[in-house]
Amino acid sequence: MKNFLHIEDLYKQYGNKVILDNVDLSVKKGEICTLVGPSGCGKSTLLRLILGQEVQTRGEISIDGKEVGFASPDRGIVYQRYSLFPHLSVLENVMLGHTLEEGFFQRRKNRKVNEKEAMFYLDKVRLGEHAHKYPHELSGGMQQRVAIAQALLKKPKILLMDEPFGALDPDTREDMQLFLLELWEENPMTIFFVTHDLEEALFVGSRLLVLSQYYVDDRGKNAEHKGAKIVGDYLLDSKVKSTRFKKSKEFTELIDKVRSLGFNPENEQHARDFDLKHPDSYQTLEPYEDARQ
Repeated sequence: MKNFLHIEDLYKQYGNKVILDNVDLSVKKGEICTLVGPSGCGKSTLLRLILGQEVQTRGEISIDGKEVGFASPDRGIVYQRYSLFPHLSVLENVMLGHTLEEGFFQRRKNRKVNEKEAMFYLDKVRLGEHAHKYPHELSGGMQQRVAIAQALLKKPKILLMDEPFGALDPDTREDMQLFLLELWEENPMTIFFVTHDLEEALFVGSRLLVLSQYYVDDRGKNAEHKGAKIVGDYLLDSKVKSTRFKKSKEFTELIDKVRSLGFNPENEQHARDFDLKHPDSYQTLEPYEDARQ
């Protein structure tokens, strides 16, 4: 039986350039999957494919047993830059998920119901008392919490986050990491979180995915048109933890391992030997990738 998010034999290319090369991934409901990899490896491309903003060249992507189509409310998205309208209050920004879909008379009829639901999610992200402020009156971290409430209002099956804390200062970024973990512990949802920050990925995730174009297979190290694969897949501690964990030996050793595995252009790890330690990891290699099959 396929897991909640299932990706199999996934390819994405632009012209002759292959970005994603036979990617396989199986994710159970309720995981925080953090995705890291070198610049240009296709992290955001994979996220856009799951979101439905782009279409794969070939292969399968399904969520909850259904093949993904175009972007829809069952897939929430939070970007690095806050998707807030400056002329609307915080409450009105969160309500947009409903009001944009409703006609004038329906909006008037449903206003109190929509306000109550938006306030529920603002309280969830600890911003209820700021409901009537405008975005410019909030800090960067608070604006990003509004963006998360905005995404949660539509009750998505999966929440996609593309460098969501990348524009924040280090202290605020760490606060947001803890906030996300606390929110997830209170209401376990499936999150697919793209980041370039290894420390953030290891701290936030319950599962770490390493996407990289730095590997070899039986096409040869310098084969043309070879794209990125998931070269590492690890089960992480999913509990909310102290930021002191970032200083632990276990934490720093895994960072060093991931950096060597996925970020080193001289890496000669063969595709059949990828470090796929997570219990749900699987891989389908073509004969030209592994001639020993």
